[in-house]
Amino acid sequence: MQTNNNQNSNNNKAPQILNASSNFLGFCFVVLTSIKLFKFSAVTIIDEVTAISFVLFMTSCLCAFLSIRSKTKRADMYETIAEYSFLAGLFSIFFMTILFLLEIIH
Repeated sequence: MQTNNNQNSNNNKAPQILNASSNFLGFCFVVLTSIKLFKFSAVTIIDEVTAISFVLFMTSCLCAFLSIRSKTKRADMYETIAEYSFLAGLFSIFFMTILFLLEIIH
């Protein structure tokens, strides 16, 4: 009983990471579709940064899901990978937003 409670207390962040990452995946799809629709992909690197964000958030989703479903000690490792890939995805979206704003200003 003790290890199960300990595992559940360590696994509290994974559902929130999974939820937020899946929402950002949808955001990346909208951005990529908009870039292709308005034919900005040849002019900017925003689509490449969005693709990087997409991969990071997909990694975060997969690792968060594996962390939730894992019954072994690997759950903590999966959750840590999910956290770091989610954080990297947030930074890449921040970078993409800055690039997008600079493109609008010019």
